[in-house]
Amino acid sequence: MPMTDDDHLVALRRDLHRHPEPAWREFRTTARVVEELDRIGVEEVHVGRDALADARLSVPDADDLAAWRTRAREAGADADLLEAMDGGWTGCVAVLEQGEGPTVGLRVDIDGLPREESTDSDHVPAREGFRSETGAMHACGHDAHATIGVGVLEAVTRSDFSGTLKVFFQPAEEVIGGGRAVAESGHLDDVDYLYAVHVGLDYPTGEVVAGVGDFLAVTQFHAMFTGEPAHAGAAPEAGHNAVQAMATAVTDLYGIPRHGDGDSRINAGRVGGGTASNIVPEEAFLQGEARGATTEIRDFVFDRARQAMEGAAFAHGCEVDVDVEGEAPSADSDDELVDVVHAAASDHPAVSKPTRRGSLGGSEDATYLMQHVQDRGGHATYVGVGTDHPGGHHTATFDVDETSIGIGVDVLSEAIVETSRSPP
Repeated sequence: MPMTDDDHLVALRRDLHRHPEPAWREFRTTARVVEELDRIGVEEVHVGRDALADARLSVPDADDLAAWRTRAREAGADADLLEAMDGGWTGCVAVLEQGEGPTVGLRVDIDGLPREESTDSDHVPAREGFRSETGAMHACGHDAHATIGVGVLEAVTRSDFSGTLKVFFQPAEEVIGGGRAVAESGHLDDVDYLYAVHVGLDYPTGEVVAGVGDFLAVTQFHAMFTGEPAHAGAAPEAGHNAVQAMATAVTDLYGIPRHGDGDSRINAGRVGGGTASNIVPEEAFLQGEARGATTEIRDFVFDRARQAMEGAAFAHGCEVDVDVEGEAPSADSDDELVDVVHAAASDHPAVSKPTRRGSLGGSEDATYLMQHVQDRGGHATYVGVGTDHPGGHHTATFDVDETSIGIGVDVLSEAIVETSRSPP
């Protein structure tokens, strides 16, 4: 198979890096990807509601979405595509049919993070002129992921691949909000083999991990505590303090027992409430998450968390509404595809360390897609493409070693072609 055109891919990655968009706001990003698919000659592309089920989580409000859509239009995004994505129905599915054979899927995520990017002169995007212009940032490598998806499609069109390749350009991974909508879209129902990919993960450039595992299932939640206001000096007894209920809940959350069957986690990540120092606060909120080594352990932790918050509210004469903002199950990579990726990585001259198995230690909603395929008798694996990054994931100085993009394209496209030649 011909080697990847690294110059074009680097230029595409830098363009995407300069215009990052957070979850469900990936209007310009999706349009840019579709531009590339048109260039390659992919004839079947599903955008917006054609790409997603009505199962989105953590969708921003209409005004927020409209502002980002306007920004995308001003940046030159196609008007028809923007219309198809109205309301935050971002992302797309590319379908390439090349004869008889298995249906193979590749999942890449495309959203950025709502954080400012470094302006330090040592930060390559700032120094080379492709630092973010939007106030958001590709601080986790999703610009590289989208680029890899485009590169794999182009490489497969030039190969002897026989079958159907579907590439899922998934929105809203960072809020654990898009995976379920893609998994339930119907586009995965006939997928026999699924690959997902992430760059970095503390693996260096030259290392490729054929099967990342140990995903923690996760539920992200928002709890709103409602009490009764009162004058804090004249009549404190007349109030029911929502902040006090929330604070009690935070303490009680960390009292949830660990689970004997595997790792379990709970975190109260963001809290707030009240209006003034002389008013018994009537509202308070808590945003947190529950995780577990399995979906069952995650459910145990979240059920206990809900009980703790409801108990704290009751103890202080308040009420609490708990909403799920994002969630993903646990999953593991299948040996059948781990073998294929490991062989492809072992044959690549730029891969200095092909590794069969590795650990994530966190959560990822690609697990929805993996589980969907596996539940139907197919196989899936999550591939880690190492990249040297000067800052940690989600930090202002995160960047990718761009040589890893070509490595990812070569290894994944070779694995996909081999899967069609000799289905595991």
